Amino acid sequence: MHSGANEFTDEQVHLLKHFVSNTEKNVFVLRNLPEVIKGALFSRYSRSTLGLRSLLLKEFIQNEDETSFGAIAGLRKTEEGNEEQMLAIKKAQSFYDRILDGYGDDSIGELGGAHLALENVSMIAAKVIEDSRLGGSPLEKSTRYIYFDQKVNDEYLFYREPVLMTSAYRDQYLETCNNLFATYSKLIPPLTERLKEAFPKDPDTSKIAYNAALRAKVLDCLRGLLPAATLTNMGVYGNGRFYEMLIHKLREHNLAELQDIGCDTFDELSRVIPSFIRRAGDDHKHHLAYAKYFESLDAERKLVAAQHVQSTERHMQPGVRLVSHDPDAVSKVSGALLYNYSDCGLKELQDHCANLGEEQIAQILDSACSQRENRRHKGPRALEHAYYTFEITADFGIYRDLQRHRILTQERQLLTCDYGFYLPPELQGTELEQDYIQALEAAKKTYDLIRQELPEEAQYVVPMAYNIRWYFHINLRALQWLCELRAAAAGHPGYRYVAQEMAKQVAAVHPEFERFFKYVDYEGYEMGRLGQEQRQAEKAESNRS
Repeated sequence: MHSGANEFTDEQVHLLKHFVSNTEKNVFVLRNLPEVIKGALFSRYSRSTLGLRSLLLKEFIQNEDETSFGAIAGLRKTEEGNEEQMLAIKKAQSFYDRILDGYGDDSIGELGGAHLALENVSMIAAKVIEDSRLGGSPLEKSTRYIYFDQKVNDEYLFYREPVLMTSAYRDQYLETCNNLFATYSKLIPPLTERLKEAFPKDPDTSKIAYNAALRAKVLDCLRGLLPAATLTNMGVYGNGRFYEMLIHKLREHNLAELQDIGCDTFDELSRVIPSFIRRAGDDHKHHLAYAKYFESLDAERKLVAAQHVQSTERHMQPGVRLVSHDPDAVSKVSGALLYNYSDCGLKELQDHCANLGEEQIAQILDSACSQRENRRHKGPRALEHAYYTFEITADFGIYRDLQRHRILTQERQLLTCDYGFYLPPELQGTELEQDYIQALEAAKKTYDLIRQELPEEAQYVVPMAYNIRWYFHINLRALQWLCELRAAAAGHPGYRYVAQEMAKQVAAVHPEFERFFKYVDYEGYEMGRLGQEQRQAEKAESNRS
């Protein structure tokens, strides 16, 4: 598709080419622009009859009052040009601030973003950051591809929590974390040798693929020894609205680490997208209101919970429980599947489907999945009319993997050592089992001691092998994606089990929906990564040749 010919003069085309990917088509990309300029441009775009390139010319490039635009793009590299660039950005920021405060239009905070690196943060902090669902895309250092046995300045890499480090528990905290890392490091070589003997390399398998799969299996077995204080690295891309809310939440968190990360995040993002996160500043009315809200909300919920928790029975068993589901889900989904192709009301269609026979319902449901050829072929939105609530009690490592899914509601309880721990079958009955269990039991003693006074800070010493309890409230469409993805052969056996079990339990209460889990892999695999690693090795070899 092309826009009208001769829309721009030759001089205008020359100016625009530096900022847009083309000057002729209806589809193009902005480039060479600071985030605040992109955001300001798009916010003006929503209130203008002009096309974006025309607006860019009229309101920004050729508007001396709003910006000195050539300097922004770095067309002049002189000291004078740098000063003009800073002045131009400040003018754009001022415009952006007026829009945000004047119109209260929060959505324009989504029109620009930034890439944020967060290094040497604890696994607890990483989970809090990743818990912010929409507007941000996080990536975290993996425990199954990277060894966590390194030392820097002769110290293992775990978070020295400041409250604990100034408490009577300091020495025991340090000793416990060091012991967990030392045990992790100690068990890597002998477990690697045992697994080599148990699963020898096939002559037809690439050595690179075999070693990668072997490493993943070793580290999957031993990651349970890593305490929640283990330092990790994260990369986050997010829009301004995401970052503003994230900073509010971090700065009002009870843990000092999260407060510090919130302050540092605000400071660093202020260098590149200041207008987008300005309302998260100390002295802004929005932040002051949020601070008061978070504090009062937390206090009130704790008070109310204390009145009820003690008299409620505790469920202690690990596993997956389907807590609730909608008995009318089948007719609701079926009616919604017909909706797009009818002129009837949704309620009438769902009522109609409630009176249909099995064959007719099967025909409707099959129409939504019969053409799927792989798990990436997502089901239609009508599947979102069925909701399920699962409670999961599984080790913290599994939670870390599954918690990253976005389109669902989830909450976790505090990390504890109350629900037992996971012992990998590869260690059971071997000479390595005793070291593994002793390290975990020693960590529990330290946790039980610290929790009496500092229950939130005590979480840092909890090893990943210990079980945590959380829930998922999720629709059928999101569950289809989660189960088929996480049950794949290359996945960790722990979360593969959770994904498989959720699919089974849905099929048990709604057999009609089993067809939507066609690509859930229920098989067991001893070297789950091997197939994928072999394919990657073959692809790399093909590219080299």
